[in-house]
Amino acid sequence: MVLAFIGLYIAEGRSQLRKRKQERNKRIIINTIGSIPAFTLLRFFFLPIMVKLAMKNQHFKLGLNYRYNAHPIVKGIMAFLIMDYTNYLWHILNHKLPFLWRFHVVHHSDPDLDLSTALRFHFGEMIGSVFYRGAFVLVSGASALQVLLYEILFEGATQFHHSNWKLPYKIEKNLNKLIVTPRMHGIHHSIIKEETDSNYSVIFSFWDRMHNTARLNVNQDLIITGVPSYSNHDELTVAYLLKMPFTKIRPWNKEFEARGNKSYLPDKGILAK
Repeated sequence: MVLAFIGLYIAEGRSQLRKRKQERNKRIIINTIGSIPAFTLLRFFFLPIMVKLAMKNQHFKLGLNYRYNAHPIVKGIMAFLIMDYTNYLWHILNHKLPFLWRFHVVHHSDPDLDLSTALRFHFGEMIGSVFYRGAFVLVSGASALQVLLYEILFEGATQFHHSNWKLPYKIEKNLNKLIVTPRMHGIHHSIIKEETDSNYSVIFSFWDRMHNTARLNVNQDLIITGVPSYSNHDELTVAYLLKMPFTKIRPWNKEFEARGNKSYLPDKGILAK
């Protein structure tokens, strides 16, 4: 994960997809310090629990993978797909349920979108995800090895699609047929509510296509990142981000959404430039 982070940091520095509103090093400091509680929980609480639950699967033969006979590779793929699909649903819940949104808004309030945004999660969201994602580790019947493999790829995918790396368009367009890419996820971080409420997938992009939550026809140059109710970037300090979920969450400010129709291209299900 460290090597992936370094590689993506260099890549987005050399080839920038979106124009920045904040100085890069300042953002890294804010997002890194703010992520310390969540990162600590991830490494010493979340991951050990996920692995322990998977070990319970193997001991008590719980979950779907123990209800049918198939090659271990097939069962591994099935467990992987179940975990990724249920994370797609979890992401939707974080946007639709007000209690969960008050924690997830910390992530979306970032005025820019780059690799450091992949760190910007509130520890409360991490605690909530333990119960949800842990339940589906049990349901899937995933083994400890399968859980670890999924979590490694999950974190790598999160770093990748949050990065501000401008890949060659043809390469990204083809990649996006299978996985979530920076252009696709950049739309999800738009201040336009209809765009934020799209592109929920984490690793595989086809979940959004299957459920008609994909939105790809947006011109990247005109995307404005953030939450319009939190447009004062100076107030988004580390201390404020940590206490934000415990304050009154501001409603989405529709007045800031005006952008005209210049960003929209014919929607053919293909990622726009």
